[in-house]
Amino acid sequence: MSRTARPALPSVTRCLAELGENLRLARLRRKLTASLVAERAGMTRPTLRAIERGDPGVTLGSYANVLHCLGLERDLAEVARDDALGRKLQDAELAPARPPNRKQARARDDR
Repeated sequence: MSRTARPALPSVTRCLAELGENLRLARLRRKLTASLVAERAGMTRPTLRAIERGDPGVTLGSYANVLHCLGLERDLAEVARDDALGRKLQDAELAPARPPNRKQARARDDR
């Protein structure tokens, strides 16, 4: 049974294309050939070419192997590290409704 992949969302496609271009530029800045990086990453040149084009069908592990070959594997650890929206949502759920301080409640009642 063949597996059908859903097409990537347009914003994801753009992000992967930018990532692929950044990886290609990083490889070129290091003066590494596509053949050498593909060999070190344990993949074929067509797979590396697909990564550098930002192909969404390539596995995340393959992208990670290329990052490792370029000495950029730590960049992968930065993905979603600072999740500002998630933290705000979590904080909104975690903030308990504090009962009023007794002194404050008496002061209000005395008014």
